Amino acid sequence: MREYIFPEGFLWGAATAGHQVEGNNLNSESWVLEHLPETIYAEPSGDACDHYHRYPQDIALLAELGFNAYRFSIEWARIEPEEGEFSYAELEHYRRMLAACHEHGIRPVVTFHHFTSPRWLLRAGGWLDEKTPARFARFCERATRHLGDLVGAACTFNEPNLAVLLSRLVPFDLQSGPWWDAAAQAFGVAPDQLGLFQFVTDPRMREIIIDAHRLAVDVLHGGPGDFPVGLTLALLDIQAAEGGEEQAAEIRRELSDSYLEQVRGDDFVGVQTYSRMVVGPTGVVRPGEDVEKNQMGEEFYPEALGGTIRHAAEVARVPILVTENGLATTDDSRRVEYFQRALRCVVDALEAGIDIRGYFAWSAFDNFEWVSGYRPKFGIIAVDRATQARTPKPSAHWLGEIARTNRYQG
Repeated sequence: MREYIFPEGFLWGAATAGHQVEGNNLNSESWVLEHLPETIYAEPSGDACDHYHRYPQDIALLAELGFNAYRFSIEWARIEPEEGEFSYAELEHYRRMLAACHEHGIRPVVTFHHFTSPRWLLRAGGWLDEKTPARFARFCERATRHLGDLVGAACTFNEPNLAVLLSRLVPFDLQSGPWWDAAAQAFGVAPDQLGLFQFVTDPRMREIIIDAHRLAVDVLHGGPGDFPVGLTLALLDIQAAEGGEEQAAEIRRELSDSYLEQVRGDDFVGVQTYSRMVVGPTGVVRPGEDVEKNQMGEEFYPEALGGTIRHAAEVARVPILVTENGLATTDDSRRVEYFQRALRCVVDALEAGIDIRGYFAWSAFDNFEWVSGYRPKFGIIAVDRATQARTPKPSAHWLGEIARTNRYQG
């Protein structure tokens, strides 16, 4: 067993997204999608974890556990509920959240767009409309003007490559069927013009999001405040089985490299990894029945993080933040095992000279996991759905102690 002391200032945190934990995000497009009669969502988000009201206690709990950072998102749909109308009250709400982080010695890492958008944006074409980058930059400018002096780091977007990745993994077309038509009708657009961030694989959307990222980087760097800016990507460790080298390289290019190349010159890239993808000569090889899987059906393979860190560093050529990593399971002992093996990969990468600035577990709480509802349990803190009571799991104490001491033995 070896001991490793992490670099001074290394960020240890847990991550959430506003819509998944705040509750009652009524002005977002996701709220609409959850309540369609034809919805593919297992259940609506409802009150979620009521983090909107309980953030003071939640942030205090993270600090008590030993963490020095917290990644969360601010909700565009709350701050700009109608185009051009900005809510001072909501901006003040997020300012209080940021202040609470500082009060407890926690560095706030703010995601400006974590999948959800205002309803009005979808009515205007969403992420398929050429005006959206300017709209997003305007939101970022207004939010930064009010909050920037308290921001510790900023992520412009969460996983803009997710829809493309899912199209390779999920055996059905996300952009067809009764629910898609009903969603288009709900927003008053044609089905082929429904620009939903999480679901559309149209190449036009990729360019629009990258344009929005570039505009947002300039705005966020303009202050107030002086903080690093990047974006986060969903990265699988793409491995070739015998005869699958050419296919694997093609998929890696499509899912990872075409995005990683776009962040060269940013302050960091957020690596978000849960498992690997094995590719054979005829395509993706699904894990067998005898392979341990998480609740999302992905292989239990913590070592994937080492592969994605190294690949991201090689292609993006910027510092790395591990902005999401974790396991969906009801067996918390498996989560601890996952963290142990994943952190061993982080240590190996640091010892190899890769510039890694922090590690964030997904997720701080058992929360709303989009179309899967509340079934998957990613949280290091359990949430009683009836009472909203929080109970840290053994994994929270285990990881929190590493955060407190900034050292790892394993």
